[in-house]
This record gives sequence, structure tokens and C-alpha cells, in this order.
Amino acid sequence: MRKILFICGSLNQTTMMHQVSEHLKNNYDCWFTPYYTDGFKAHLVKRGFLDFTILGGKFKAATERYIEENNLKKDYCGIRNNYDLVITCTDLIIQKNIKKKKVILIQEGMTDPENVFFYLSKYLKFPRYLASTSTTGLSDAYISFCVASEGYKNLFVKKGCNPSKIHVTGIPNFDNCRKYEKNQFPYKDYVLVCTSDARETLKPENRKKFIRKALNIANGKNLIFKLHPNEKFERASREIREHAPGALVFSDGNTNEMIANCSTLITKYSSVVYVGLALGKEVYSAFDMNKLKLMTPLQNNGDSAKNIAGICEYYINGYPEINYNVNDGLIPVPEY
Repeated sequence: MRKILFICGSLNQTTMMHQVSEHLKNNYDCWFTPYYTDGFKAHLVKRGFLDFTILGGKFKAATERYIEENNLKKDYCGIRNNYDLVITCTDLIIQKNIKKKKVILIQEGMTDPENVFFYLSKYLKFPRYLASTSTTGLSDAYISFCVASEGYKNLFVKKGCNPSKIHVTGIPNFDNCRKYEKNQFPYKDYVLVCTSDARETLKPENRKKFIRKALNIANGKNLIFKLHPNEKFERASREIREHAPGALVFSDGNTNEMIANCSTLITKYSSVVYVGLALGKEVYSAFDMNKLKLMTPLQNNGDSAKNIAGICEYYINGYPEINYNVNDGLIPVPEY
């Protein structure tokens, strides 16, 4: 059987990979690895300096646990087999051992706003990871880039990605938001605030100002805070108790189900904003809302993983380059 390596990362990325693999596992030998790197960065990972990224810390631990709990075959760093195809959710780092492989890139979710490092990376070839996800797709080291919507395709093309490589498939975890409306979360009709791990990832954030903004928007309505899994919970909870006494704080739980039950969603740079938009919630974000609405992922009843798997099969079997057009929110799966 031909072999496929899935490079995981955050739990969101890992579950996306798993969903795609479910449509391939009967005909291909599927293996999984936590996110990894090489060279000097690998040394930093071993020393724990990059534990705030998907290369280590909580992210890597959660991915390894998921791989084990779901009985997925693990090949750390992809060194056990010679792979016919590699599937990844980020191209900020292209590992040395996959540079000559067929690579499929899947959009994970929202991309960060462009900053000075974006332009330094694009025009002066600074490392893409310095600009975070704003440089997603700019490696051009893939044969296909599967994206969430036509709006995102236009954004990536505008940034400089090759349009002939971009296929609008929708993305798993964001393509069937209505399913989250059936849940057991006990609260209803509240203002939900989804915080970020900006400070943990060395980005600026005025949390006091953010909390006060949420209070103003809520205007006396019940307020619930859902903390980012990578946050320092004790610090974040203490700040909320100080500036928003009476608000409920959750450090775990299904964020999407919480969004389904809220009336208003407040966030900054999180992909969960798309769940709120897809469900018709009142949404606040640091991004331009009109642009976000254009980029909201396709709602295709959960077919994104199947669409992506079809493209993977197309390329692993040596077919020439294709360029699908979306038709009523769906793309055709290649027939052989």
C-alpha cells in the first residue's frame, strides 16, 4: 500500500488530519506524527524553549495523547517509512525530509494579520514562522493547498500564492457548525468571550482593556469567558475575577457548543469567530467583519474531509494538476 504521512500540530490540526485519513485508510497506509522541525530549531525544542508553540508543551502532549487514544500509527518525524504523500496543516516550516515529497497543505483556520515580519519574510526571505500564520501558503512547497472558502482563496492569491494550486474544499471542524446546536452545555443566551494565548506566544495584549470592552458589550447580560487552552489559567482567571466579578470562567469544554448556545460572541484573532458567523450570532472581532463574512468557511454538511481526501488520491496516483471550482458549496471528488 502507498504510504501517507500526516503531520499534526494543535489538537484542531490533528483532528482535521484524522478526519481526512478516515477517507483514505482503506486504500493507503496512514501514519501520523506530532509537529516537528530540524536543525537548530530542533535543539531549541529539546531544551523546552519552544513549548509555547505546536512543537512542544501542551500542544505536542495533546497531539500525542490523541494519536494514542485513537490507535493511530505513529512515526515521529516521519523517519520510519518512505512516504508517497505528506499532508500538513502549516507550511511555516518545511521539514528537510519532506522537501522532495508530494505535499498537500490544508488551511487550519484563521490567519494572523500581516505585520512587519510578513513583508520581511515575503520580500527579504526572513523565516516565515517569524510572521506566524500570516505567511501561510507562501512556501509554495506543496502541490495543492486546500482552503476554507473562495474568500480565503482570494486572500491567499493576493498575498502571492499560486492560484492554480489552491483548491476550495472547505476545512474540517468548520464545515458543519449546525451540528454544535445539539449539545448538553447548560447555559443559554449569554455573551461568550473567547480569549487568546497572545501573551503566551509573545504577542502584545491589553487583557484589562479587552475584559472591559466585553463588559460594555454585555451591558448587564450574563458573561462567560472561555480561556484558550494554551493560556496561563490562574493569571487569566484572576484578571477576570478582578475586572468582571460574577462572570463564569471555563478553562476546558467544547468551545463550539458554547458558541452555539450564546447570543453574542466576542474574540480577537481566533478562528472560532467563523463558528459564530456560520450560526448567525452577533460577533465582535479585531478583524473587519465584512471581510470575515466573505471568508467564512463553506458549510457543506461535513464533506470537507472527503473533498480533501479526493484531492489527495488524485495526486498520490500521479494525475496532473487540477483546479476545481466550487459549485453550490461543494467540489467534485475525482473519479478514476
